Amino acid sequence: MALIGAIVLSFFLPWPWNIVVVLGGVILEVGEVIWGLRLARRWRPKSGPETMVGKTAEVVVPCEPNGQVRIHGELWEATCAAGAKRGETVRITSRNELSLEVEPVPPDADADQVAPAPRV
Repeated sequence: MALIGAIVLSFFLPWPWNIVVVLGGVILEVGEVIWGLRLARRWRPKSGPETMVGKTAEVVVPCEPNGQVRIHGELWEATCAAGAKRGETVRITSRNELSLEVEPVPPDADADQVAPAPRV
């Protein structure tokens, strides 16, 4: 964006200053790109199947050990070694291609909160 502004501004400036403004715009543009790339590396992805690990889902087809769960309105194939009945809440522990590994959530546990790490 800085480069476009510098090019437009260079049409209205006399000879030596229009080159200075365009070079300044190039420097600012390179700085913007570097800053944007560094910022993008810090952010974690907020979409995709990797973000489902640790979330809770509702069992739609009983998992004995294979079944289906609903998370965010989507149906996923699931495997639960301990077994889970229809309507129970399960926590997603991992993803294996298009199937989720789940475990039952105790009824007294808060479904949306993950337990904090112990202090050392």
